[in-house]
Amino acid sequence: MNFTGIINKIVYPRQRELEKHYTMPLALQQESLHRLLRYAKDTEYGIRHLFQATKTYEDFVQNVPLNTYEQLKGDIDLMRHGATDILWPGRVIWYAKSSGTTNDKSKFIPVSKQGLNKIHYAGGFDTVAIYLRENPKSRMFAGKSLILGGSHSPNYGENDSLVGDLSAILIENINPFLNLFRVPKKKTALLSDFELKRDRIAHETMGKSITNLSGVPSWMLSVLSRILEISGKKYIDELWPDLEVFFHGGVAFTPYRKQYDQIIQNPNMHYMETYNASEGFFGLQDDLKDHSMLLMLDYDIFYEFIPMEEFGKENPTVVPLWGVETGKNYAMVISTTCGLWRYIIGDTVSFTSTNPYKFIITGRTKHFINAFGEELIVDNAERGLEYACQSTGAEVLEYTAAPVFMDDHAKCRHQWLIEFSKEPEDINLFAQLLDQKLKEVNSDYEAKRYKDITLQHLEVVKAKHDLFNQWLKAKGKLGGQHKIPRLSNDRKIIDELLEMNK
Repeated sequence: MNFTGIINKIVYPRQRELEKHYTMPLALQQESLHRLLRYAKDTEYGIRHLFQATKTYEDFVQNVPLNTYEQLKGDIDLMRHGATDILWPGRVIWYAKSSGTTNDKSKFIPVSKQGLNKIHYAGGFDTVAIYLRENPKSRMFAGKSLILGGSHSPNYGENDSLVGDLSAILIENINPFLNLFRVPKKKTALLSDFELKRDRIAHETMGKSITNLSGVPSWMLSVLSRILEISGKKYIDELWPDLEVFFHGGVAFTPYRKQYDQIIQNPNMHYMETYNASEGFFGLQDDLKDHSMLLMLDYDIFYEFIPMEEFGKENPTVVPLWGVETGKNYAMVISTTCGLWRYIIGDTVSFTSTNPYKFIITGRTKHFINAFGEELIVDNAERGLEYACQSTGAEVLEYTAAPVFMDDHAKCRHQWLIEFSKEPEDINLFAQLLDQKLKEVNSDYEAKRYKDITLQHLEVVKAKHDLFNQWLKAKGKLGGQHKIPRLSNDRKIIDELLEMNK
């Protein structure tokens, strides 16, 4: 039975409401800030930072400091041990496990019940609402959704409080009605062994009508490839002829697009990017012809931004949404109903429009190379690789890059370790084209490359098959929401990988 018509009627009021993102965006943000302060005024953090007396954005900046995870960790640990009314009213029992900090292997991001509903599930609802608005002939709810999830485990041994991947938290708490449209089975979705999970998903979905996919591109590609292996089919369309959309996020889609095009032949297949992190749901594509995303302004999130040229300073300039400019690189700061207050999330964005507010993710505050003043960010890397692949016919599966500070000949350069799904005929030409494009999109990189005086031509090292997955598996990070760090300002990660590549 096709339920798409019924779902269209359910999401229609929200489709109309979303128009406020285009007509009154700043009012939505002001409302979000006042709502957050009102909810949390009697928490320990709210009392310490004068939420009751905070009436304006200027008061908020005056009373509440910028925070990293380390600065909130003490309060979060109290919450994990059962303390109530600390960063958010009541007791928070869910914690999204995210990649670690300098001092810890993992971060544990609080996910309150209100945050779950008013941020994460709200984002999922809006994803469907916008997709159906853009695709009125969709039959998405005539079949099932293949949704990849991670796993969870007891928090400090308490069974009623759990930590895990955000995707596992979402699946664990999903409305039972939605399970009618979702595969695999919950038990399979929450398996921690990714290789076992991948095989079970393949068998559980083989005879189903799958119309849409949701997950991280790299892990979904691994699952789809395994499904093709087991089924003996060449194309996913042969198994799921009604597949029409992949809702993706977590990593840039560009390196994987050609591989999806090879295994999904449907010319009407859609790809829709979402920005759903452990800390919140922040954006989604509202126009599938435009790769930038609409910033979601009426969830329980208040946004601020630090210009990257000031990031790391003792007292950096911080601007609210109404202070941003297009084309500038910003570190994103959020305050949410999960108890994150003026929290520096670690992602960097650049606005492509302020009417409406649309943006692209440019990288991570810690994932860049600036060993020689070149300020290379992930967005530069993705554009460089896309150009080199288009020019040579190559396809990149995974990669990471880091500086070589000085080799045996006193030369400095960038070293790229790349796993190709389709190797270029001439690796030196590929490296030349990548270098050329990086100079084109990054003037600092171009200046440092001038006549090879500061920075020599980059080096590309071919990774053996499955190297990055082997590295993740050795770290206990295979599957879930774990990602390969694309750029590093030191050699720790790339040296570990190079040692395994011998």
